[in-house]
Amino acid sequence: MDKARFAAIKTVYAAETEGAYANVALAQILRSEKLNDLDRRFCTELVYGTVRAGASLDWKISRYVSREVDAKTKAVLRVGFYQIFFMDRVPNSAAVNESVEIAKSFVSVGASKFVNGVMRAAVRNPHKSDFPADDLALNTFHPAWLIKLFVEEFGAETAEKICAANNVEPPLCLRVNFLKATRAEILAELVKTGAVAEESRLAPEGIICRKHGALDKFRPLKTGACQVQDESSMLAARILDPRENEFVIDCCAAPGGKATHIAELMKNRGRIIAADIYETKLEHIRQNAARLGIKIIEPVLLDARETGDKFPAQADKVLVDAPCSGLGVLRRKADIRWKKTPDEIAELPKLQREILESAAKAVKIGGALVYSTCTIIRRENEDIVKNFLTAHKNFTLAEKKNLLPHVDGTDGFFLAKMIREA
Repeated sequence: MDKARFAAIKTVYAAETEGAYANVALAQILRSEKLNDLDRRFCTELVYGTVRAGASLDWKISRYVSREVDAKTKAVLRVGFYQIFFMDRVPNSAAVNESVEIAKSFVSVGASKFVNGVMRAAVRNPHKSDFPADDLALNTFHPAWLIKLFVEEFGAETAEKICAANNVEPPLCLRVNFLKATRAEILAELVKTGAVAEESRLAPEGIICRKHGALDKFRPLKTGACQVQDESSMLAARILDPRENEFVIDCCAAPGGKATHIAELMKNRGRIIAADIYETKLEHIRQNAARLGIKIIEPVLLDARETGDKFPAQADKVLVDAPCSGLGVLRRKADIRWKKTPDEIAELPKLQREILESAAKAVKIGGALVYSTCTIIRRENEDIVKNFLTAHKNFTLAEKKNLLPHVDGTDGFFLAKMIREA
C-alpha cells in the first residue's frame, strides 16, 4: 500500500472530522509515519492540494455520485480526484488502483468497490465534471462569498489575480536570529543540506527557501539560530523599530514570532511584555524564547483590550498584531478559505478597534504604536486605522505598508505605524 497516499488521506480525514487545520494535522501524521523525503513531499502536495481545492473537488465528485458518502470514503475520493484532475504527472491508473487498495484498509471492501466505480467513471468521462468557464469560485478553489468580497474590494480583474496567487505553493521563509548567527552562516548550512535558498529582499534577517528537506532535521532551527516566519511578517518588528533598553508591549503575542524578533532587534536588552489570553499559548512563547536564547520577554496573561489599563502611558513601543480573518495567508493555510464565514469576518472590526483603543493608552508621549494584520481587506486594515486617527488627534500616521500576494510575492499583510505626539 502506498504510504504517502495513505498518510495524505488520513490527514485530509483528520482535518475534516476533527476540525484541525491541515498544516497541524499533517505535521502530526508526518511525525508518526516513516516516509523518505520524496514521499514526504508527495504527501504534503496531496494534502495541501486536496484541502485547497475543497468544495471544488466535492463539486466534481458530485457529478459521478448521487448519494451521501461517509467521511472516510469522501477523504479517499477527494485525494484520488485531486490526482486525476490536478496532478498531470500522476498516471490515472496509479491514482485509481492505490485509492482502491487504501479504501479496503481504511474503510471497507465494499467502500473500495464504490471508490473503484466512481474513479473509473471520472477517468472515462472527465469532461462530465468540467467547471463552468464563468464560475470563478469553482475554477480558483474559493467559496463564492469570498469571491464576492474580493471583487467588491479590488474589482474583478484583481480579484482573479489574488485568487490565482492564493493557489501558488509558498516558499519556506526563515528569520535568522542575529543573536546566534548571521544570514550567511544559515545560508551556508542550508546549502549543505541540498536546499535552494536566497536572501529576502524585504527583511535583512530573512531567507527564502525554494527547496528544502524535512525541517525536523535542520539543526539551526533546533538550536534557535533561526525561526520559521514569512518575510512580510518580519516587517512588523522592523517598522516598530525597537531599540535597546526600551519597554515594548506585544498585545497579541502568541506564539511569539514577532515578540522574539523584537527582542533580537533590541539585542536582548530591555523589557518586552508578550500578552495573550490563553496560558497554553504563553507556554509556546516561553518555549520559543528559550530556544532562541532570549531573556527579556515576560509572558503575561492579559486580554489585549485591557492593555492600556494595565500599563498606562508606560511603553516606548506597542505592537498590535490584531486577531484577523487571515485572508492574506490563504496560500500558506490552505483550509482557511473553507473554515471562515462572512459572519465571523463581519464581527472582527469591533474587536480590532477595541484592542487598538486600549493599546494606544499604553503608549508614552513620543512613543510608537504599530497595527498589523495578515489580511487584505479594508474593513480590517485601512478603515480601522483611519477611524482611530480621526478619533485620536494626538496620534499621527508615520508609515503604512500594504502587501499583496499577487504583487509582492509574500503573504498578504498590512502595517501602520502611528506616533503619539501628545
